[in-house]
Amino acid sequence: MAARSIATLTLSFGLVSIPVKLYSATESSSAVKFNMLTKDGSRVKQQYVSEKDPSVVVPRTEMVKGYEFEKDRYVLFAPEELKALEESNSPNIEIMSFIPEKSVDPLFYDKAYLLAPDKRGGKPYALLAEAMRQSGRCALAKWKWKAKQYVVQIRPAEGGLVLQQLLYAAEVRSHKDLDIEQVDVSPAEMQLALQLIDQISTDSYDPTEYVDEEKKRVLAAIDAKIAGQQIVMAAPEEAAGGGQVIDLMEALRASLAKKPAASGSRAKAAPAEAEPAAAAAPKERKGAKRSAATEVAAAPAPAKARARK
Repeated sequence: MAARSIATLTLSFGLVSIPVKLYSATESSSAVKFNMLTKDGSRVKQQYVSEKDPSVVVPRTEMVKGYEFEKDRYVLFAPEELKALEESNSPNIEIMSFIPEKSVDPLFYDKAYLLAPDKRGGKPYALLAEAMRQSGRCALAKWKWKAKQYVVQIRPAEGGLVLQQLLYAAEVRSHKDLDIEQVDVSPAEMQLALQLIDQISTDSYDPTEYVDEEKKRVLAAIDAKIAGQQIVMAAPEEAAGGGQVIDLMEALRASLAKKPAASGSRAKAAPAEAEPAAAAAPKERKGAKRSAATEVAAAPAPAKARARK
């Protein structure tokens, strides 16, 4: 199915105006969802009641929206007044400046969108994208959308431009608020840590190499339930104890001695002096073995059956 644009906008680049279409960059339907039912299988309906009289159901036609400006004191807005607040939306994305591509901390990243050129926008769109690639810079711009003004990053990606909404400073917490203890590390510990990083390093991130194992497990259990089989609960993994005292150097050496599991990693042999004593090597955590019932449950039922709600 072809992607549908959610807005038609104009990206301003100096005196150049680039007509663009906006597309959602991510899908929110990947989670497995369950419906709320009664025990006899009937759907339940959500209803709203008044705090003053919980026995009376309030229909949506009698609801109004209000803003709480003091404790239990609200100013009410009619639907037309709320619509007027959203009419400040602007189709224009105004580029304010160009900054180094990696200068925005990903902690400030919010929702991402894809930008594609609209009619007669192909040439200036391609020019802006290539100019940013060659300069190693991205753009900062202002954008009014859904009654809020955003600071957005426009950056080149493979095949086009990405519009990334950015959070404001007041919306991002800082490590300074966590009172983290500052601890010194020894040069020997640092050397072993760097060797471990190099041993399991890869040159790039390929998202296709990773799958949601938890989603696969839940879907297999759903298929088993549809097929009338019993669901066997997997044994929970034991979390590492927070109060456990470990020898950092021995843990680093033991990690270096393990064979890298990641494909494509630049594995390097650990130096002889990094070989740990057998007693110092921590036990390798292995995934819980699935029982025979679980193995049967993994056989998926027809997709059509799963899709029923």
